[in-house]
Order: sequence, then structure tokens, then C-alpha cells
Amino acid sequence: MNQVTLVRLCVIAGSVLAVEALCRFGVINRLTLLPPSEMAAYLVHLLVSGEINQAIVQTFSNVAIAFVLSVVFGFVLGAVIHAMPRLRRACDPFLASYYSVPIFVFYPLFVSLFGLNRWPLIMIGFLFAITAMVIATLNGLDRVPPVLVKFARVHRMSRSAEILRVVLPAAGPYLFTGVKLALAYSFIGVLAGEFILSGGGLGYAIAYAYDAFDNRTMYALMLFVLIVVTAINSALFIWEQRLLRRRGKV
Repeated sequence: MNQVTLVRLCVIAGSVLAVEALCRFGVINRLTLLPPSEMAAYLVHLLVSGEINQAIVQTFSNVAIAFVLSVVFGFVLGAVIHAMPRLRRACDPFLASYYSVPIFVFYPLFVSLFGLNRWPLIMIGFLFAITAMVIATLNGLDRVPPVLVKFARVHRMSRSAEILRVVLPAAGPYLFTGVKLALAYSFIGVLAGEFILSGGGLGYAIAYAYDAFDNRTMYALMLFVLIVVTAINSALFIWEQRLLRRRGKV
């Protein structure tokens, strides 16, 4: 365990202990926030009892589909835009202002197109995430050193070999950033959609517990989402660092 990781763990542990103490000594009202230990204990109860298994499967399957679609289509769209300068000049203003668009307003349209099923929520997560992947792809392809491309052509590499052995490895760190952002935005889109619009999933369960003043369930589910997302992001970060070390970047 390196020093940076140790510092991060200490900060997290100190923050949790501080919140626990503030809740236990009444500085923070229990109606406002529960002690983290109680959240964790009730989360274990929910997981063991299986009460939230269906919600977990529904939410994470929707996130997974939205994430995969956003990464695949975002990379392809980014590569196409990068290869067509005129199209890029036309798209740049839209990409820059994309996240000012209230994507949730398209939910009725998606219901009309796909019906009352999982796909409207998946499409919301997809639309949240795809632009991050498009922008990351453009940034990555922009930063491929021209000398590497010339080197590949001097050695008469085929176009596919040039892409696989030169372009993608050089753009890899930026593409990986896009993957991480696409995952985060997929979670945001799907969970927010469930919270506001859906009748199932973890987002809906949190909203239902909030409306019913069921703080134990609400905070336990929020803790579960936080733990899972943090664990996934940490795993991606570790993987990214290992890839960079192999390439001699860090």
C-alpha cells in the first residue's frame, strides 16, 4: 500500500468516524442523518433478507447496457467526427453545450418509441454517457503524436495494424478517461431516471423510502450505491495505473 492510498483511507475513515460521533452525540439530528454504523447494519439486513435483490439486478443491468452502448457508439461516433473536419466544426458547439440540455424531457418520447419497459431509462443513461465518450475519443485521437503515424506509414503498416498498434495505444489514456466518465454518467442517468420517473430499481426504492420517511432504508440504499460506485471507480483507477506503468508513463 503506497502513501497516497494510505492517506486516502485515513481521510475516509476519519470522515466516517467524525459523522458517527456527531450523530451519536446529537449534534446531527437522527431525523436528518443516521450514524454510518446503523446504515451499514441495516444494509446488511436488506442484503441478507433479499428485499432489494430485484432492485439491484434491475438497476445494474440497466446501467451495464447503457454503459456498453455509450462506450461503443461514443467511440465510433468520435472516430467518425475526428475523421471529418467539417463535421467536427459543425458538432463542436453542440458537444460543448450538450450537458445544458435537460435529457429527462425526452422520457415521454422514449416511452412512445420503446414502451413502458427498461429501455427509456437505458436511453437516458446512454444519452448522459455517450457525449463524454465522444469527447474523450476526440481528445485522444487529437493527441496521437504525428511522428508515430509517420513511423507506421514508413514501415508500410496496414490501416488496421496502424490503428491497433499505434493509434489506439497512443490514445489509450484519454479513451480510458472516457470509459470512466461514461460509467459514472450511466449510473447518474439510470439512478436519477428511476428516482424521478420509474416504478422500480434502486432509485425508485430510495425515492419511495424518502416519501415514506423510512430513513433506515433510504440511507442504507444510498450507502450501497456509494460503496459500489466507489469500488468500481477504484478498480478502474488501479487498472488504469497498471496500464500506464506498462507503457512507462508513470
